[in-house]
Amino acid sequence: MTMQRFDTVLVANRGEIAVRVIRTLRRLGIRSVAVFSDADRGARHVVEADTAVHIGPSPATESYLDGKRILDAARTTGAQAIHPGYGFLAENAGFAEACAQAGIAFIGPPATAIESMGDKIRAKRTVSAAGVPVVPGRDELDMTDHDLRAAAIEIGFPVLLKPSAGGGGKGMRLIHDESTLDDQITSARRESRAAFGDDTLFVERFVTRPRHIEVQVLADAHGNVVHLGERECSLQRRHQKIVEEAPSPLLDAATRADIGAAAVDAARSVGYVGAGTVEFIVSADRPGEFFFMEMNTRLQVEHPVTELVTSIAGERGVDLVEQQVRVAAGEPLRWAQQDLAIDGHAVEARVYAEDPTRNFLPTGGDVLAVHEPSGPGVRVDSGVRAGGRVGSDYDPMLAKVIAWANDRGGALRRLDAALAETAVLGLHTNVAFLRALLRHDDVLAGRLDTGLVERELDSLIAESNTTPEHVYVAAALERLLAAEPTDSVVDPWDVPGGWRLGEPAWSTWRFARADGEVRVNIRGRAHDAVVSVETTPATAVHRASVEAHVDTLTATYQGRTRRYRYAHVDGTTWLAADGHTWALAELRLLADRGGSSGRSDGVVTSPMPGTVLVADVAPGQDVHSGQRLFVVEAMKMEHTVTAPIDGVVAEVHARKGQSVGLDQPLAVLAAQEEV
Repeated sequence: MTMQRFDTVLVANRGEIAVRVIRTLRRLGIRSVAVFSDADRGARHVVEADTAVHIGPSPATESYLDGKRILDAARTTGAQAIHPGYGFLAENAGFAEACAQAGIAFIGPPATAIESMGDKIRAKRTVSAAGVPVVPGRDELDMTDHDLRAAAIEIGFPVLLKPSAGGGGKGMRLIHDESTLDDQITSARRESRAAFGDDTLFVERFVTRPRHIEVQVLADAHGNVVHLGERECSLQRRHQKIVEEAPSPLLDAATRADIGAAAVDAARSVGYVGAGTVEFIVSADRPGEFFFMEMNTRLQVEHPVTELVTSIAGERGVDLVEQQVRVAAGEPLRWAQQDLAIDGHAVEARVYAEDPTRNFLPTGGDVLAVHEPSGPGVRVDSGVRAGGRVGSDYDPMLAKVIAWANDRGGALRRLDAALAETAVLGLHTNVAFLRALLRHDDVLAGRLDTGLVERELDSLIAESNTTPEHVYVAAALERLLAAEPTDSVVDPWDVPGGWRLGEPAWSTWRFARADGEVRVNIRGRAHDAVVSVETTPATAVHRASVEAHVDTLTATYQGRTRRYRYAHVDGTTWLAADGHTWALAELRLLADRGGSSGRSDGVVTSPMPGTVLVADVAPGQDVHSGQRLFVVEAMKMEHTVTAPIDGVVAEVHARKGQSVGLDQPLAVLAAQEEV
């Protein structure tokens, strides 16, 4: 078998990973086939592929998770191989076997290896037998809720409840004491069942100050297995990674060699073939001690940092997707372990459509504009483009920004600068939060653990909780500029500021703010104006000006010039600068909210776009503050919506199974004294 067998490869995925795989296929001269659901018509991966096939409605179960439709698409387009990316069918042993039965190569490990490592209970037993250290715990098959409770108490708190069938933090629960154990078991089972179709759980000891370190392995069908060093993935939120780097700042050379050898042993224990990742947990207090967590039998989201730092025979850089294709085509690895080395340092940040100030709840909306960084040592893997829409059907990750430098400090600085140039207008992202995280003292010093983000969250989002005055001024100046005539001969009555004998009149723009409104008063023309901002009883007057070129707004205010990316749609001005994104809505378009303040404490709204899983509420029902009313699910994450006050349910606007939008009213409560 030679690589020439693959002249067409179908990419059974979407978003940034599909775009990234297509890029390598194009470089190798292989024709790429994209697949897409209703929600992804016109998506970036569809546009960039050589051809694309529609495979069904938006729900993943009817499109990207439908193996039969994907195989049919491969047959009709003449694809000899399928690359699954990550997620969806990437670790589905049944799909890998179906590909084999259809005579189509699955660019991944054999089904037997996926089965062995896909079941975490079985995986721990397999690698333990091969001498790989594992975390103490209980992993009997078919443990009942009673068994899980007894095991947790026996092991001693804190413990981790983990789903056997999948990863990514879905269904995982950290439990500190017995009081919440029963509720957490029920919730973990429900979330695991929804995410993986399997609610099997196991329990293990929670390692204090844990660091998440994983090792990239690569194996061929000829018995060769190598590792390409480790990645540090300790910076997480909701048990999901957000910043990864290679190599880890924690490990010394001896531990690096030991953990790499353990990863190779784990891969050999299941007859692994292809690219995979062996994940370990390491205590920050005892860095020489590591425990196997799981093996991901696929390409990892964070694989670019390994690609950027891996040196082969003195030449830096490796394409893991290319290696996957070569291995799947039957080629042996071209190098041995002694040929591989680490050169420099790389750090990756995941850009998500989420709001860190609202506990990382997913956001969404129409993508008005996208600005991605570039330059020496900077790489962007992105699946988003202007004109697209980000909804609640799929994972909220939009892109990855990666930076390489000779040392860790240089890589962190380069990544921070790249994120400052990153902007997605039309929805809120976590970019400003990522910049704050990269500049945190503990991150700069390499003092990482999986609980750092949770501990430091308030400080990391502090800057994002307020909108600076200069942003309101820039938005008002942009509106003034848009309203001004562009002709050389101007009728004074057409000038927004009005015409008066003597001085021009003041124009006022009112923008909504969480605690009311901000008024920006402007007199003059956009290129030469005076401005006052009514945020306090005493308002000062400052000179200001603005210019616009394509999608860049340059505004001068209080003697400082700033540049923003901008867009305006439906009464909202979107501005982005230094990693921050602001959406400023003109208050005149929100007049219908004017009378709502009197009952605002009793309005229960959805914290994210999604689907109502639980609706424990009915008209006339008495409720107390903090009582669960709804559970909303989006992108495999559950969020409990509670009563904000003691009262009686006056109105119910959502039912179980209903799709709801961000801030959509779910119910209205009347305070007891109002009844």
